[in-house]
Amino acid sequence: MSEPVSVRILDREYLIACKPEERSGLIAAAAYLDGKLRELRDSHRGGGLERIAVLAGLNIAHELLDIQQREAESSQHLAQHLQAIKTKLAAGLPTSLQ
Repeated sequence: MSEPVSVRILDREYLIACKPEERSGLIAAAAYLDGKLRELRDSHRGGGLERIAVLAGLNIAHELLDIQQREAESSQHLAQHLQAIKTKLAAGLPTSLQ
């Protein structure tokens, strides 16, 4: 069952419906977004709210894609390492145990 959660972003209050188990994640996401928006607003004086929101969205999307790429590379490296260990183990075992 969803319940309304109040979050503040750029000094405006928003009521967002979410499941109780998602509440802390929603609050953390709102705080993160608020921080990014404030950074951009403070560094880009004269930019409208829409422009700041788009820039924040692009920055957050870039962060997400960068993390996903690093995780994929890390997973690939781990798989290669495990395959190398498996090959070494297979080469060192007697044929009867393979």
